[in-house]
Amino acid sequence: METSLVLNKIKYTSENYNGLQVACDWIQDLEQNNSRLHKEGVIEKALVAARLGSYSAECFLYNCYLAYNPYFTYNIKQVPETQGYEHRENPWVAFWGLCESLRTRSVTGHAARDAVKLVSEKFDSEQWNLLARRVLIKDLRCGITSKTLNKILSKSEWKIPTFEVQLATDSKGHPKKLVGEVMIEPKLDGVRTIAIIYKTGNVMLYSRNGKEFANFPHIAEQLGKIADTYRSHDKNELVIDGEITGKSFQELMRGATKKDHNATDSIFNVFDIMNLEDFKRGFSNTSQIDRLLALESVVNRVQMESVVMVKGKQINLDTEEAHKVMAQYANDCVAEGYEGIMIKKLDAPYECRRSTFWMKWKPVITVDLEVIDIEEGTGRNAGRLGALVCEGVDDNRTIRVNVGSGLSDSDRNDFWSRKDSLVGYIVEVKADAVTQNQDGTYSLRFPRFERFRGFEAGEKI
Repeated sequence: METSLVLNKIKYTSENYNGLQVACDWIQDLEQNNSRLHKEGVIEKALVAARLGSYSAECFLYNCYLAYNPYFTYNIKQVPETQGYEHRENPWVAFWGLCESLRTRSVTGHAARDAVKLVSEKFDSEQWNLLARRVLIKDLRCGITSKTLNKILSKSEWKIPTFEVQLATDSKGHPKKLVGEVMIEPKLDGVRTIAIIYKTGNVMLYSRNGKEFANFPHIAEQLGKIADTYRSHDKNELVIDGEITGKSFQELMRGATKKDHNATDSIFNVFDIMNLEDFKRGFSNTSQIDRLLALESVVNRVQMESVVMVKGKQINLDTEEAHKVMAQYANDCVAEGYEGIMIKKLDAPYECRRSTFWMKWKPVITVDLEVIDIEEGTGRNAGRLGALVCEGVDDNRTIRVNVGSGLSDSDRNDFWSRKDSLVGYIVEVKADAVTQNQDGTYSLRFPRFERFRGFEAGEKI
């Protein structure tokens, strides 16, 4: 009996799509050559073929869409491979129905595991292992990314939705923008995190680039309480923007990326909110002040120990006094251990790109350190200076750091040509802050070469 599924505005029928050897046609072609141009050529060939009516090409492109759509997660940890299955029905329409059931969590837990196993047994092992399974793990493992796909598919129905957040611009380069009503907030030293809260109660946490964070279940569970408060109401699904912080930045990053590591002591510091549909289209016309009021209302609705709203200070930068207040506020934040401050225009929308609607101010420190070693570069810097290995004591803290930024090509060539004579000289290093490593030693955040403190022999230690 024929079945059909309407997904992404296209009607997929079992009569047309079942039985296709899609992995052989397209995945194996992509795997034949690591060249970017080759991979773009394969995708372009698939698009042309789909426009000419190839069901195999349409099937491939839709599987790409399911695999790389950042808003689609299938909520299953282990997807089995199969061995030795041949001459199966390869029911792609049933597989896509499974994806939709997993994505919407209409099938969960053991039932989801059993459903995946049942469908896997209906596919040739080659088709399942090379394509269907890879869709569920969200990585086709053939050297393509969403950017690769969208370079060819940007005007097609298979375009991959982008996942972008609003980013701040350095205020030092835009002094004329420091006017009007703004909210100033501490700049946190953590991991930017986007929480999507569905009306089903499901909560997904992502990095700023759309990579799923699965190691903060306590935060996701508490955010799920928000969904419970409007489950019965006709309201949009929510996006909450914020920063997860922990005991230290290094420990936090290890907890965010290491498998099976739950960073239960981390805190989600939230500072913005919007509807999911606005986030997907890339902007929200709701003003910053109204978004902050909405966020406060949502956060205060339920008790959440690990979710807190970032508190700021509202000032009017049209006055000289306000600039003095902001400068003092910034100094106080740095003294309390923050990276600096954020400056947000209260009448501005949210834009999923870098914008002067948000600006950041961070202190710049300089440290004088001794060059103790020279490292050769790699890639385009092979055969010339890669980094200066520097060490020294600043404020009773022994700092050791590799400085590979802030160097021009001529610097790299020049310094490498006399590498043996540079050891022992003093270099001025700019950085955002001094950081402590796990072993108790110290380093610098974003170190960059500023200059040598002269090439006089007297300055050599």
